[in-house]
Amino acid sequence: MTIPDQQALKIAVAKAAVAEVREGTILGVGTGSTVDCFIDELARAGVRLAAAVSSSRRTSTRLESLGVRVIGLEALKEPMDLYIDGADEIDARLCMIKGGGGALTQEKIVASAARRFICIVDASKRVEILGRFPLPCEVIASAITPVSWAIRALGGEPVLRSGVLTDNGHPILDVRGLQIEDPEAMERTLNQIPGIVTNGIFALRRADLALVASPAGVVRLQHN
Repeated sequence: MTIPDQQALKIAVAKAAVAEVREGTILGVGTGSTVDCFIDELARAGVRLAAAVSSSRRTSTRLESLGVRVIGLEALKEPMDLYIDGADEIDARLCMIKGGGGALTQEKIVASAARRFICIVDASKRVEILGRFPLPCEVIASAITPVSWAIRALGGEPVLRSGVLTDNGHPILDVRGLQIEDPEAMERTLNQIPGIVTNGIFALRRADLALVASPAGVVRLQHN
């Protein structure tokens, strides 16, 4: 798939996601190139939000540049109706790997504050088993060595993402070589390793709906 073709799919799925957003709502917004398209299409459609809760500085800047008021989670009086974000991989059960853009911790937090999670992707992100895309783990810097030992014991090979710190000020280890056949179990296991702030498996909080764009159109995949 060429870059122009993939960009066209991102725009198509972004437009489909805009149709899911109610006027006047507080919306949770993720991070990444597909989300960038969604924000642009939301503005183009003239959908007016009460406010947005953003998962990254990058997303906040884009939202604010288009006139959307960005608030923090502490301003919420109840869970948001909807969170919209992309994914690096998504399986048939709508479990995901996320964090290629480095915002995994905030994405997981904001997703937890929404009643409904819609994942927007192009068809290249669909997989049978998670793990082809390196699994991001945000870690405390002083714990990189013992965390790496623990990850290798699970069969993965961690590689420090060079020159990158998250919005929280932490480095990221990208873990290659894992075939994640039980995403929930692997997410829980990684959560127990001291020094890991967040891992990029979104299985305990899967998407409720995936909008998937292909040259044939946008399909809806429901979370059973």
